[in-house]
Amino acid sequence: MHPEVLTELDLELLHGLQIAPRVSWAEAARILGSTPATLAARWARLRREGLAWVTAHRGGDYRRVVLALVEVDCLPGARADVVEAVCADPRAATVEESTRGRDLLLTTITRDLAGLTEFVLDDLGSVPGVERQRTSVITTMHRDGGDWRLGALGPGQVAAFEAAARAMRPVPGVTPPADAGPLIEVLAADGRATAADCARATGRNPATVRRQLGRLLASGVLTFRCEVAQSVSGHPVSSTWTVAVSPADQERTVAALVTLPELRMCASITGDATLAFTVWTRSLADLTRLEQLVGERLPWLSIRDSGINLRTPKRMGWLLDAEGRATGKVVPPL
Repeated sequence: MHPEVLTELDLELLHGLQIAPRVSWAEAARILGSTPATLAARWARLRREGLAWVTAHRGGDYRRVVLALVEVDCLPGARADVVEAVCADPRAATVEESTRGRDLLLTTITRDLAGLTEFVLDDLGSVPGVERQRTSVITTMHRDGGDWRLGALGPGQVAAFEAAARAMRPVPGVTPPADAGPLIEVLAADGRATAADCARATGRNPATVRRQLGRLLASGVLTFRCEVAQSVSGHPVSSTWTVAVSPADQERTVAALVTLPELRMCASITGDATLAFTVWTRSLADLTRLEQLVGERLPWLSIRDSGINLRTPKRMGWLLDAEGRATGKVVPPL
């Protein structure tokens, strides 16, 4: 089999992990009609080849942090150096190289507004090769990349994985351990790491790590997500739009957009545009079809900008190669 061909079972497994990233292999095997050993082996191959990965980052429901979209223009010939610099910065969680009105589009995560101010006004402007930047603060995240689905499972299988995910929901009132930083770094690199894995990676006592990991997961301060290399996702074209709608139309616009299976991200933002959203489509022709569909369904929507995301060197902390595959290097957000 070609190393970048995904079988139907691969796709079903990945769809299941998108819903329940830390589901046990035994439970996943029961839902998919496979065996734990088979699924574990398939997952190991997908990870090894950089085609899929599970990661974790701080944020929980995003109300604990400040998110922003930062457009960056680079001086001629400086794009590669700027990309390298911003990819090394944990505050730039995602870095995309774009067409049209910008060279780069950064999705940033900072602990507070002061942290965002320091990044965009002090640090980003001092990066050699940065010509200018424009920042839109995200006021509400309606959908993020962790909500996108491959669509490989049937309704019953989806419901079963959703039940598994609910069983692992945060517990109200539980706080994370004070020294959780090393555990978070391990989970950022391997969101399915067990307590034993974390103990080996941190050099801590296994029993202590088991208790700390349980508290950390129960606290809800981390968001887990299963990512797939876009080149093998069946949706190789990525496009980000910024649009303007009146306050009266905002709610119904978001309600319509989140029904699109192609939607990766949708956020309310500050500035002339009031919404930003990203879609993954099967082809450029499919993108044109989607543009027409949005225009027909949402005639009140005014498009401010739309551009193709040519390459994603960093996605939610993970450094990717030119084909969008994980390199194994991680710069955890925050």
